[in-house]
Amino acid sequence: MNVLEKKFLEQIRIRQLVEEGERVLVAVSGGPDSMAMLSLFCAVKPVLHCELAVAHCNFQLRGEESDAEEQFVRDHCFSLDLECFVEQCDTLKSAGEWKKSVEESARILRYSYFEKVMQEKGYTRVATGHHVNDNAETILFNLFRGVSLHGLKGIRARHGKIIRPMLLIHKADIIAYLKEKGIDSRTDTSNLVNDYDRNFIRNRVIPLIEERFPHKLMPSLRRLSEQAGELEEFLELYFENLIEHEPGLSLTDGELNVHALQQLLIFEQKEVFKRALQDLDIPVDNQTLQKLVDLLHTQPGKKVLAGRQLQVLWKGGSLCFMRDLP
Repeated sequence: MNVLEKKFLEQIRIRQLVEEGERVLVAVSGGPDSMAMLSLFCAVKPVLHCELAVAHCNFQLRGEESDAEEQFVRDHCFSLDLECFVEQCDTLKSAGEWKKSVEESARILRYSYFEKVMQEKGYTRVATGHHVNDNAETILFNLFRGVSLHGLKGIRARHGKIIRPMLLIHKADIIAYLKEKGIDSRTDTSNLVNDYDRNFIRNRVIPLIEERFPHKLMPSLRRLSEQAGELEEFLELYFENLIEHEPGLSLTDGELNVHALQQLLIFEQKEVFKRALQDLDIPVDNQTLQKLVDLLHTQPGKKVLAGRQLQVLWKGGSLCFMRDLP
């Protein structure tokens, strides 16, 4: 094994991403990142004693180019004697029906298909090719959208059955590895256009920052991501204990106790409200959380809107979360 393959294996072992004998579904788009990941997995397979297969999604967004990528992945898997599962998705139709962006719809379709294959074929993990640069891009994208601490933790190496074993590998190392191994890959031309926010961050913002502050951005964002993840784990445990042991802070019959809430710090109030809204499957944003905090400084009888179909009324000693009738 070469240096990158050893690093790849080390990260899998340190983070316990793949156990011996597991069946791993490798997500391969045909791009450089996923092609490198597939090669890395093939290199460490004899050591991990795992079983590999490939999953590819054709989102049918670029006509012949998308079909050519699908065939490229099929041919490569055939050369490696690996089973290849392929899904052709009508992404534009789904985006219209769901009223979501094309990017978000593609993400949903992609992971839904992976879950389907794992359930039907008995695979225990699905591996995606996210790397250091992707994590930096995600953190900046979330930061510019004004997200909370949760968004600053970026991409995690493990989320349920999803693993990302290349999170500590840089894009430049991936390109060098492909060249060394003589492995071809496909270029998604849509990634070169800066119309999408992520592409703009990847192609314009990150290179500009790195030009001004060489070798600073990626390590700094990685540290921020790790620290945010650690802090979130601590906060989750803290608030689980707080809500469990303090009467009135758990959403019971659609109500929270006003007096109990008023004893908390503003940060704690927002976190309790966030969990209450999540229990009701209501989108959470900073503006809504602030409105709920402000409600605690008014008086009984006052109410605010928390989303399109939820009213929160201060009634007696409780805040009542009430859905609007359709």
